[in-house]
Amino acid sequence: MCGNIRGSILGRVKRAGYIIVWYLYDHAPVHIHIYRDGRMVCKWAINLKVAIEGQMSKKLLRIIDQLEIEGCFDELKKQHHN
Repeated sequence: MCGNIRGSILGRVKRAGYIIVWYLYDHAPVHIHIYRDGRMVCKWAINLKVAIEGQMSKKLLRIIDQLEIEGCFDELKKQHHN
């Protein structure tokens, strides 16, 4: 299991001033962490399409939708199905 360390960053992207991070083997539900200005804005359950902590703006929802279209979260979704 070399490299599969719980809490390791699986992905990170910056869009419109937000930093979106997802971690390898993080707890369920499958989610991403969203930061702005060094503070967490939201934890977003990507399969459930619901905030599990914080709140989402319409602008941020559009950003997340675009990242999903681009396939940014494909590996995250796969690792939770294994």
